[in-house]
Amino acid sequence: MATPLVLLVLSLALCCPPSSSSSDGLWAGLSLSVDTADDVLTSPDGTFSAGFHPVGQNAYSFAIWFNKPSCGANSCTIVWMANRDQPVNGRGSKFCLLKSGNLVLKDASQITVWETKTMSQSRAHLKLEDGGNLALRNLEGLILWQSYDSPTDTLLPLQPFNENSKLISSRSQGNFSTGYFQLYFDTDNVLCLVYEGPEVSSVYWPSPWLLRWEAGRSVFNNSKIAILDSLGKFSSTDNFTFLSADYGSNISRMLKMDFDGNIRLYSLKEDVETWVVSWQAFPRPCMVHGCCGPNSICIYIPNFGRKCSCIPGYKMKNHTDWSLGCEPEFHLSCNQTEVGFLKLRHVEFYGYDFRLYTNVTLEGCEKICLQLCDCKGFQFRFIKTHESNGIYCYPKTQLLNGHRPPNFNADFYVKVPKATISFYSNSVQDSELQCPNKVQPLERKYSQRHENESLKFALWAACAVGGLEFLTIFLVWCFLIRTHDNSSPTTGYLLATTGFRKFTYAELKKATNSFSEEIGRGAGGIVYKATLSDGRVAAIKRLIDANQGEAKFLAEVNTIGKLNHMNLIEMWGYCAERKNRLLVYEYMEHGSLAENLSFKALDWQKRYEIAVGTARGLAYLHEECLEWVLHCDIKPQNILIDSKYQPKVSDFGLSWLLNRGDVKYSKVSRIRGTRGYMAPEWVFNLPITSKVDVYSYGIVLLELVTGKSPGMGIHVTDDGSTKEQRTLVAWMREQMERAKETETWKHEIIDPKLQGIYDVDEMLILVTVALRCVQEDKDARPTMGEVVQMLRHESH
Repeated sequence: MATPLVLLVLSLALCCPPSSSSSDGLWAGLSLSVDTADDVLTSPDGTFSAGFHPVGQNAYSFAIWFNKPSCGANSCTIVWMANRDQPVNGRGSKFCLLKSGNLVLKDASQITVWETKTMSQSRAHLKLEDGGNLALRNLEGLILWQSYDSPTDTLLPLQPFNENSKLISSRSQGNFSTGYFQLYFDTDNVLCLVYEGPEVSSVYWPSPWLLRWEAGRSVFNNSKIAILDSLGKFSSTDNFTFLSADYGSNISRMLKMDFDGNIRLYSLKEDVETWVVSWQAFPRPCMVHGCCGPNSICIYIPNFGRKCSCIPGYKMKNHTDWSLGCEPEFHLSCNQTEVGFLKLRHVEFYGYDFRLYTNVTLEGCEKICLQLCDCKGFQFRFIKTHESNGIYCYPKTQLLNGHRPPNFNADFYVKVPKATISFYSNSVQDSELQCPNKVQPLERKYSQRHENESLKFALWAACAVGGLEFLTIFLVWCFLIRTHDNSSPTTGYLLATTGFRKFTYAELKKATNSFSEEIGRGAGGIVYKATLSDGRVAAIKRLIDANQGEAKFLAEVNTIGKLNHMNLIEMWGYCAERKNRLLVYEYMEHGSLAENLSFKALDWQKRYEIAVGTARGLAYLHEECLEWVLHCDIKPQNILIDSKYQPKVSDFGLSWLLNRGDVKYSKVSRIRGTRGYMAPEWVFNLPITSKVDVYSYGIVLLELVTGKSPGMGIHVTDDGSTKEQRTLVAWMREQMERAKETETWKHEIIDPKLQGIYDVDEMLILVTVALRCVQEDKDARPTMGEVVQMLRHESH
C-alpha cells in the first residue's frame, strides 16, 4: 500500500498541470505537453510561437518559430531551441514552470533534459514577447531568465549579442543538433567566424591572412556588443557594420549562422511568404573553412553552388557527409624512392604549413617534402610584384580547406605512391555536395513501467551510487598509503607525481620513433618531436649530461609543476629511469621566436602580441606565484609560439625559486643565462633579483623591433672607411638621440623583413620600454607588471 502513495507524492512534486495555447504566457505551476498540439505560447502580435517541434521520428525539441511562412509539413522557421542536442519523447514529455520559479523540460520518464535553474520568492510568469524573446519574470517584473541571453543559431532584431553570446550552426539542413560553425567575439574583441571541427579549429572570417586593421576591424574596445536593428542595419563595437539590401523596410528579419558555415541576413517577403537573403558574409562559399572536410577540394560554380571532390588517391569517408572529408586509398611510405607528386593546377590548401621556404626551385621544394614523413604535399607559388619577384614553397602537414580561388596562379603538388601516379592523374573524383533535406530519424521510444518496478529501480540506483562512493574512497586511501610508503629521498619526484604523468623510457622511445626527429637543442638537452599513445603531439626534451642534467631536471619539474598560465609552457609529464632524464611538453607548432624572426610571416601585430604575452608570463612568475620564480635565461630561443601565434615562456632549466621575502637580498653561486642577454649583476657579482629577467626581456624587445641579434653586433660607418662595432643596446640609444634631429631613424632601425608595414606608435612604445628595461642600474628598471601596463597603453 505504501508504494502507490510514494509514487503519487513523487509525481505531484515533479509534474505540472497542463495549460493551453495562450498569448498571456505560462504561470508557475502550469505546463505545456508534447501530447497536445495546441499547447503553444504565442506572442501578442502573432509573429512568434513557442512549443514542441518535431526534429525526428518520435523526437521533439522545445522551440520558438516564426508563424510566417506557415509551418507546412512541420517545417517552421526555427529561431531558438532549448534542447537541440537532446530531443525528448513524443509522448509524456512536458515543459513545466514549477512553483519554485524553475523552468524545466522533462522527458517521458521524468528525466530533466533542460532547465533554467532559476528561483523566485513571488509567483513567476513566462511570456513570449513580440520580438521573439521568451522571458521569465517574477511579479515585480524582474527578468529571471530569457532566451535572448542564450541564442542557438539565430539573432533577431534588437536582440543583444555580447561577449557571452554565440551563434552555433546546426549540423545539417535536416539535423538541428549543434554543428561546427560559430559566430562569437574572440579575445581581441573582434567578431569572428570559426570552424570548430571534430579534429581541427580555425578562424576564417575576418580573413585570417589579413591584420585586423587591414580587415577594417578594431581591437581597441572593451564592450563586445553587436546588434541588428529593425530596419536592417547591423553594427558591432569592433567597427564591423553592414546594411541589408532592403534597408529601411520595417519587416521581419533574422541573422542566421547557417549549417554551411556562411552567416546570412534573411528578410521576409510577406507577399509571397518567403525568406530572401539580403546580406551574406561569403559570396563565394568555398572560402568557408571545413566546408568539404580534409583532403578535398571545394569548387564554386555560379548558378549551381558549392561542389566538393576528393583529391586524387583519396575517397569519401561518408557519402552523406562531406564535413568528414576524404581518406587515402593508399599507404604512404617514408622511403623517398617510393613516392612522387601529382600536380593540381590552381589549387590552394590554407593553413598547416610546415614552414615557409623562399627562393627554392621546384625540385628543391620536392626534396624538402620528401624528407618529411608527415608532409602530405606542398604549395609552390611564384609572386611577381613591382619591387621584386619571389618563389615560395609551403610544405603541408595536413590538407585542409582546399579550394580553387579565382585568378589563383599557383599549383599544389600532392604526395602519392610513385607506382600510382599515372593512374591517379587520369582519375580525378568529382562528387556534388550532398545536403540531406530529410529530417533525421532520431528515435525516442517510450516504455511503460509498473509502479513497483520504478521504485525498485530507484532503490537499486541509490545502492549503486553508495557502493561506488565507498569504492572510490577506499581506492584513494590505498593510493595515498602507497604514495606515502614509496616516498624516499632517492626518488625525489613526489611533487611531479601529484601534478602530471610519469612516463616510462620505453613509452617515450616509441613515441619519438627511437628519438629520430630532432626539433631543437641547447646546452642542457636535445628536443624531439613525438606522438604520444593518446594521439597528442608532444615535444620531449632529453637531458644530455646525467650528472648536471639531474639538477636541471629537478629545477624544471619542480618549477613548471607549480605553474599555470596561458603564456607559460605546459608540461605533461616526465621520465626518470636509471640515468635517463626526459621532460614531456606540449608541442608548439611554430617553434621558437628565434626561428620565427627569420621569416616574413611574423608581421608587426604578431610581434607586438608576442611582446605583451611574454611580459604577462614573466609578470606571473615574478608577482603572482606563491614563490617568486626567476627564469634567468630569457631569450628568443626560450619563447615558443603556438598555433595561434601566442608566446609561451619555456626552458626552466636555469630557473630559481625564491621565497618572497628573500628576493631583494639573494645571491647565487654561479653565473646563469646566455651571453648577450645577461644583466650586469651577473658579471659584477651583485645581488640577483627579478630585474635580471627584466633586462633580458628588454633585449628581446629590441630584437623584435630590429630583427638583429645582440651577439651579431652593429657595424656603424663613420667616414666611409672605418667601421666601429656597437652593441645592440648602444646602437639603439644612439638612434634615439638622432630622433631629435631626423625622422629617418625609424625606418633605419625597423626590421627590413616587415617591408615598412608596422605601427609607428607601438614601435615607439616597444623601444621606450626596452631601453628602460636594459638600464645598468637594476632599480631604474620597471617590474614586469609595470611593463605589461605600459604595453597595454595604460601608462607609458
